[in-house]
Amino acid sequence: MASNTGRSDQLSTAEQGQGRPSLDENTGLLSGQPRRLSQPNGQPSNSSSNNKRPASTSKRSFLSGNGRKKIIVSLTAISGGLLIILGFALFKKIGTDPNIEKNTPTLIKARHGAVATEEIHCSEIGVQVLKDGGNAVDAAVASCLCVGTVNMFSAGIGGGGFMTIRLPNGTVEVIDFRETAPAGASPNMYKKDPILAQKGGLSVAVPGEIRGLELAHSRYGKLPWERLFAPSVKMARDGWAVGPELAKRLRVYKTMMETEPDWSAVFAPNGTILKEGQWIKREALANTLETIGKEGADAFYTGPIAQNMVDYIKQNGGILDMDDMKAYKPLIKEPMVGYYQGRKVYTTPAPTSGPVLISLLNILERYELGRVKQNANVEVHRLVEAMKFGYAQRTELGDPDFTDLESKIQSILSKDTAGLIRANISDAHTFPVEYYNPHWGPIDNHGTTHMSTVDQQNMAVALTSTVNLVFGSKLLDPKTGIVLNDEMDDFSIPGTPNAFGLQPSPFNYPEPGKRPLSSCVPTIVERDGQFELSLGGSGGSRILTSVLQVILNVYNHDYNLMEAVEAPRVHHQLMPNVVDIESGYSASDVKFLSTRGHNVTVSDILLAKSEVQAVMREADGTVFAASDSKKHGVAAGY
Repeated sequence: MASNTGRSDQLSTAEQGQGRPSLDENTGLLSGQPRRLSQPNGQPSNSSSNNKRPASTSKRSFLSGNGRKKIIVSLTAISGGLLIILGFALFKKIGTDPNIEKNTPTLIKARHGAVATEEIHCSEIGVQVLKDGGNAVDAAVASCLCVGTVNMFSAGIGGGGFMTIRLPNGTVEVIDFRETAPAGASPNMYKKDPILAQKGGLSVAVPGEIRGLELAHSRYGKLPWERLFAPSVKMARDGWAVGPELAKRLRVYKTMMETEPDWSAVFAPNGTILKEGQWIKREALANTLETIGKEGADAFYTGPIAQNMVDYIKQNGGILDMDDMKAYKPLIKEPMVGYYQGRKVYTTPAPTSGPVLISLLNILERYELGRVKQNANVEVHRLVEAMKFGYAQRTELGDPDFTDLESKIQSILSKDTAGLIRANISDAHTFPVEYYNPHWGPIDNHGTTHMSTVDQQNMAVALTSTVNLVFGSKLLDPKTGIVLNDEMDDFSIPGTPNAFGLQPSPFNYPEPGKRPLSSCVPTIVERDGQFELSLGGSGGSRILTSVLQVILNVYNHDYNLMEAVEAPRVHHQLMPNVVDIESGYSASDVKFLSTRGHNVTVSDILLAKSEVQAVMREADGTVFAASDSKKHGVAAGY
């Protein structure tokens, strides 16, 4: 992972492309030609409190640059402890696109516990739960409900996800509350019109979030279930000021918000979309959340709430019915376990990409990234090559209840397999796609959130929740206020890539009750048997590579947690056969990848293609938390 701060080989102004990327209104994904945006040279200032990893000249240029403000260090007294926020303040708008904004990256330092979400109110709600006597599970539940309320384009109770839980005694388990295909699903249901997997009633899978949160709370929660719903009920009913991230999404979906009555009633009540700072309410959702808080998860899966959702889905062409809702069950699973540089890594099993995360760590471990400065360029190449092998492995994953994956997963997790892959990585060049041995079916031609929590007893949670694409299925049930997922697009459609460009795998075709393959990897890391790090991300197929690189930044490059989250990243998912490298990498890195045969594009880091949220406890007990500023995230602690 090459660094470039203070180097003279940055991309020049002349090298910067002029194309302006945009978001597709159907998928919420980026389109258009990425811009090449160089970062100016400069040196970051140091602070003694950067969780024992002071900034150095090896850090990338996201910490530096002409025209940027000085480091801001503020001490804010709050009840229950001292919250220290270290922020590297950037100008709010940079580059040539006035709609791309970034808030101040902040590193939270706390004594007792912390919560990292993509929205400051939700991080603070989680911390208040901890201060009121709740634990990390309680904080995760309350924060998750909040994100689904205020950033409904990312997640919500109409979706599902995965949760990795570490108990104070060191026991780790996974709760799989991934959505499931309705009983009427079949492998070829989208063959004639693949867009139906992304938009409308047929794209909706059975939501799992409420059952998953209930299961976690019933096993480990301390505060009453209704207490965890109360903050989100209040926000939805009384309203809140539209934040910058929601405002951005409303601009992208302006036509839908202003012309479709179910959406306009909430997001364009006066005929035009709400803007940042204007007041918004979700009263129908407030009633739904209040009912579930009082009556439990059964209120969501049986009775009037479920019936309203089912009727609405069927009115919009869906097949999900009441029997599907009543039959839904979350699953308790053993975590995937790996080891990286003496640390123990816990992540989620199939149908997530957790096994591939461990495989990538195994492959890269022997390279000792960051130890030899002369290897900076080749390290980026090796990282990209490992990603390509990892995404080839991913094509063989699916729902283990429908496919026997045991021997395949053991092979993926094996250090021996990693050794064989390393032997097939050449520092001299890359290879054609077929070289990596993907298992695709025939080929005819970002709405997710994550939160990480840790409490005073070292109970930790990594929770990733999603409605799949931005605003899910583009269906908002007006009676319940629920934004419904389009998780069926995460299944493979024979002959057709999904919205994230992932090619179809026969192991992931839709079947009744099946859970689609997921890029989610909520992960917890231990050192010497003690909790050290909880993290996960959002961003569709980029989640896996983003979480991987944050881990490498912390353990190989000695970045503090904020630096690790904020640093520019690279991504390769095998197909399309393109390396996407974020601005902030050096021109030397870009040139080196090109000389090795890679097809390279450089994207503005502020496009926020993926985001990571993380909390970490140092050996002395200090807690640090960081939320990715590219999605305007801010963590909280006490």
